[in-house]
Amino acid sequence: MENFRFTRVEFAGSLGDLGTLIPLAVGLIVIDGLSSSIVLLMVGIFYVSAGIYFKIPMPVQPLKVVSAIAIAMGPKVVTPEVLAASSLLFGVILIVISITGIIDFLGRFFTKPIIRGIQLGLGLILVSKALVLITIPQLFIVPGMILPKFIHGIPLSQNLIFGIVGFFLVLILINSKRYPAALVIIIVGAAMGLFIGGTRGMSFSLGPTEIRLFFPNKANFMTAFFLLVLPQIPLTIGNAIISTGDTAKSLFGVEKAKKVTYKALGMSMGIVNIIVGAFGGMPMCHGTGGMAAHYRFGARTAGSNIMIGMIFVVLALLFGKASVSLLTSIPASVLGVLLLFAGLELALLVKDLKNINDYFISLLIAGIAVATTNMSYAFIAGISVKYIIDTMKIRL
Repeated sequence: MENFRFTRVEFAGSLGDLGTLIPLAVGLIVIDGLSSSIVLLMVGIFYVSAGIYFKIPMPVQPLKVVSAIAIAMGPKVVTPEVLAASSLLFGVILIVISITGIIDFLGRFFTKPIIRGIQLGLGLILVSKALVLITIPQLFIVPGMILPKFIHGIPLSQNLIFGIVGFFLVLILINSKRYPAALVIIIVGAAMGLFIGGTRGMSFSLGPTEIRLFFPNKANFMTAFFLLVLPQIPLTIGNAIISTGDTAKSLFGVEKAKKVTYKALGMSMGIVNIIVGAFGGMPMCHGTGGMAAHYRFGARTAGSNIMIGMIFVVLALLFGKASVSLLTSIPASVLGVLLLFAGLELALLVKDLKNINDYFISLLIAGIAVATTNMSYAFIAGISVKYIIDTMKIRL
């Protein structure tokens, strides 16, 4: 049982990546209308199954491109059916490239400047949406509500005050190992919402929300592929497969991480995303940043995966209905603060680039992404310009 310890330190480590998971998961539930029970249940199952197979702390994260674009564009464009289609497509693609062994070949094209540019663009898109949520006068997000794309003035409101308080609370707790900032602000936000009547008329009954199968149509698949899946592929191959595999061996040793191969990571994410897509859950992946976060907060065995996974399963099956009321009682600005820090964390990954050429490519991708909210355009432009620069040996 040396691969599975269930100690206080392991439990603390299991919470290490909630800062990435919670903001995007809550955003997809509250803004895009995903079923809270399905989102929580699939996260829990993925955590448990990944821990049992890989036998080391293995992170579970939302697909960042898919989640950020879905939250930014809202349910008018990215419906639950489109998200389901993106999971199904992504799962099939990952399984194919894993079985055929072309991950290494594709990895040569998805270099660090391309990946960092996508992350920077996503980060800025999330920051933009976060600032809208912090500055809108409405205190709560109503399901189906269409949010403005940009800030239109900054009126002094209760929502803005809650956002400012939340910002400083996260800032104070951002490095705390005892009190995870994302978890604390969710609890505080829900408490504030309950106190001022944000859940008036809502149900707090036990049990899961509706669980059903999804059948996306052709239009859903087309939207999902070009808007969400295509720009997600390089980020997943570079970060969730190649970097995660290398990080696992660096942190836990070659022997302990022997099951963490590129093929196994791809198959793991592929299978889970097909299941997720069938039930309309949140598209998910592994990730090197998440692995480092779990390790940093004390996780050393797969016991951490089992503990956090079972918590999510219990929350999904017992408190799925109640969680909808609780999450929608969180002030819009508090959700905005969560997305703000998640976006900044993504954007700041660009700082490890080494030269002007790399920064040029990354900034180009990010600029196009922010201007168009279409990561496919940004990704294609970035790869094309990088090819020209490398071929002609241009030095900026």
